Amino acid sequence: MIRIVGVKFKDTGKIYHFDPADLPLKVGMDVIVDTARGLEYGQIASPIADIPDEELISPLKKVVRVATAIDKRQVESNRRKEKEAFSICLEKIEKHHLEMKLIRVEYSFDANKILFYFTANGRVDFRELVKDLAGVFRTRIELRQVGVRDESKMMGGLCVCGRPLCCSTFLSDFQPVSIKMAKEQGLSLNPTKISGTCGRLMCCLKYEQDCYEELHKTTPGVGALVKTPRGNGTVVQVAILSGKLKVRLDGAEDGIIADFTKDDVKLLRRGHHRNDKDRMDDKDMAELKKLEE
Repeated sequence: MIRIVGVKFKDTGKIYHFDPADLPLKVGMDVIVDTARGLEYGQIASPIADIPDEELISPLKKVVRVATAIDKRQVESNRRKEKEAFSICLEKIEKHHLEMKLIRVEYSFDANKILFYFTANGRVDFRELVKDLAGVFRTRIELRQVGVRDESKMMGGLCVCGRPLCCSTFLSDFQPVSIKMAKEQGLSLNPTKISGTCGRLMCCLKYEQDCYEELHKTTPGVGALVKTPRGNGTVVQVAILSGKLKVRLDGAEDGIIADFTKDDVKLLRRGHHRNDKDRMDDKDMAELKKLEE
């Protein structure tokens, strides 16, 4: 067994494992840890625990110490420098006429490296920009291109539901989201209704998908043949979350449609959980597929 402790470097960032080195660490403590990039300032995100050797992916680096008042002042100083570096980088980007959008600037804890995050539609030749920035700051410079999802995570904001973006509040990793999920959840395939601030499919489709998959196992789909208290019929509409069904009864005058719950009926033949209106031509589907990228 190996003793580990979880540390994160951003509020919604990933949790990384470190060797606690016999320090009295508790969740919420600020610490200085040894990383591949040098010393970094982080926060204990999960308590000390023992895990089997085979679960360890890479060699553990150590927690160097609990953060001191001096360390915290260093971080505050870095945050002030980042604002200045952001403004300077914007000027340099304009000077070199580069088609890129600066998102964030981060100083390493020891200020030996400055990381500039940006988005762009394609590849950007920023070699001259790096030389210019290195001449100003006299330290290592790294420019890192990120995607639109990462941009939203860094910038934050409100989603269409009126709540802060999931990616900037509690999601530590991005999971693949597909058009298939939107279909199975009975959502409109209008891009403006199923995409988030980033312009890609909303992350909430992913973590709600398991619930829908379980409900689909116990709820007859559209087109299913069912036995009801009023005779056999065909399901014409499903409210998956409430379990309510509209059923066109066989042999009834004028094709009477009656309301039932899924517990009122017995499934005789399976249907499907996608409506005919969701069928799209290849061109429209190709446009929707872009939301998955």
